[in-house]
Amino acid sequence: MSTSLTPNDCLRAQLVPTRLGRLHVRTTGPAAGPLTVLWSSMFVDSSTWFRMLPLLQRAHPTRAFALIDPPGLGRSDALTRATDIRGAADAARDALAVLNPDGRPVDWLGNAFGGHVGYELAADPGLLRSFVAVSAPVEPISVELRQRINLLAPVLRLIGPVGPVRAAVLDAMLTDASAADPGIRSTVLESLGRPERRSMGLALRSFILNRVDVSALLPRLTVPSLFVASDDRGDWSPADAERSAAAAGPIARSVTIAGARTLVPLEQPAALARVVGDFWAEVEAGSDGGGGRGRGSSGGGASAGAS
Repeated sequence: MSTSLTPNDCLRAQLVPTRLGRLHVRTTGPAAGPLTVLWSSMFVDSSTWFRMLPLLQRAHPTRAFALIDPPGLGRSDALTRATDIRGAADAARDALAVLNPDGRPVDWLGNAFGGHVGYELAADPGLLRSFVAVSAPVEPISVELRQRINLLAPVLRLIGPVGPVRAAVLDAMLTDASAADPGIRSTVLESLGRPERRSMGLALRSFILNRVDVSALLPRLTVPSLFVASDDRGDWSPADAERSAAAAGPIARSVTIAGARTLVPLEQPAALARVVGDFWAEVEAGSDGGGGRGRGSSGGGASAGAS
């Protein structure tokens, strides 16, 4: 039986003002519950969480969830200027001030772009309670990938995400098996087609081409952190995630999920929901004085099978 959501299932939509325009936010769960923020990858929007969210809701019924379309993407306002990951993190802080007015630390679950934003936020004392980065390399993009993007960027600006641009995005985001799944493929293509061409071009420049090395942030992370690698993304391999966790110190650990590339919440929702749920339980045990690994793990990696 499918667990996927439709856009109207138990989700309340709002536009939250930030310095990068209004962000489209879907919320669900008890208003007084501890807040968990889900921030999606570049090129797509919060619909990529719809297969995973019902699993999280059932396992964690007291939590409130906020699914945020990143600046310039999905149903958020179009970007009007170039910025960078730090600018997106500042917009996230603006959104948290509205969504979380009591200022309680929140749990941050970020996929790719969402993980990059999370590295910035997790270095701020008192802002987050825990941090999960899914398929989120700490290094800038490679020279080879930069060259490919520079070749395709004019096509994106002129005619949008069609032809070679669409093929490149699908290849970067999904394994061959996932790309062959009609539901997964349509989720990516529909969200890819929502932003205006200019906005998507600015987002590409801001959040991929302008991405910098954030390795120096890792020792400054202030909260229990989980780095989730897939087994099929070359620029953030399981070994890369394990090294990042080791650099962050005993506050972090890594895990690998099989059968996915970049969009792990869409490709392997059950496996990711399990490892995230286990991590949250460790964080909660640690905050209650139970000594859970969320606060004192080694940087070692583990594996979680596809399902």
